[in-house]
Amino acid sequence: MGPLMLDVSACEINADEKEILDHPLVGGVILFSRNYHDQAQLTELVRQIREYSRNQVLIAVDQEGGQVQRFKQGFSPIPAMGRIYNKASSDMELACPNAEMLGWLMAAEILAFDIDISFAPVLDIWGVSDVIGDRSFHPKEGIIIELASRFIRGMHQAGMKSCGKHFPGHGNVKEDSHVTTPVDKRSAEQIMTSDMRIFAEIHQQGLLDAVMPAHVVYPAVDKLPAGYSSKWIREILRKKLDFDGVVFSDDLSMQGATSVGNFAQRAKAAMQAGCDMVLVCNDRAGAIQVLDGLPIDYQASDRLKTMQKGPSPDMGQLQLSPRWQQAQQLIAKFN
Repeated sequence: MGPLMLDVSACEINADEKEILDHPLVGGVILFSRNYHDQAQLTELVRQIREYSRNQVLIAVDQEGGQVQRFKQGFSPIPAMGRIYNKASSDMELACPNAEMLGWLMAAEILAFDIDISFAPVLDIWGVSDVIGDRSFHPKEGIIIELASRFIRGMHQAGMKSCGKHFPGHGNVKEDSHVTTPVDKRSAEQIMTSDMRIFAEIHQQGLLDAVMPAHVVYPAVDKLPAGYSSKWIREILRKKLDFDGVVFSDDLSMQGATSVGNFAQRAKAAMQAGCDMVLVCNDRAGAIQVLDGLPIDYQASDRLKTMQKGPSPDMGQLQLSPRWQQAQQLIAKFN
């Protein structure tokens, strides 16, 4: 499997993309709203991606719920994670099973279209960050841990692996890493005992399959953004937390990722720091630069294979299941 995950431009594959997908360094494709018109089209697009890819690629999407849900028409409208606790009137005995049901529903519908993963859940704290906000489960670490753990259990029941983001935490910086490089000036102790505690405790339960580091600088720990930092990935995540899952870079076309040079240099820096797969989205020239700049025989980590989906029912079969119908009753309460 190759180390690069890239995107495609529309609802079907064009001639240039067929050639790119055949490149030995391509290991994944991430889909966006522009890639979705209806369910029949999505089925065909995924089929084309798998047909023209040289490798057994991972196909991914951001289907978190709320404002970040790429496929809408025909899919259940998953609420933002920050609504789960409030909708349960702060009753964790109700909120937790609701989180599990929503995790299962989100994953089951995505898997029904032969898509491997949704990059979820967000494990950031609901703090000052405008770009996180109610994508987070809650402002308090303990509640995030409980609800996110149950959400992941639901994903696992459907057959989808989890990806916690954005390690070690994006919630305590105001700036948006899509447009700038945020700097979190808190002490290392504050970060470790607050934001990173969420990742650590969920991992201790054996629930965290993958992690996506933040394009945020934490100068008390390292001068580099976490996604380029071997201190954060190799020393803290791998050694201190004993994490042996997959590390995906966040999108290297984001402004928060521009500090180390061109796209090829960014990809090399991310992989040297410990990322197993790098994402380059919405910049075809940047993706090609990565393909041209890496050794053609680069061997990506075998860990990536663990993120592939297994057999799953299609949407028609899924909608006949009692659990899907029960989940629709829950969705109706949110809407």
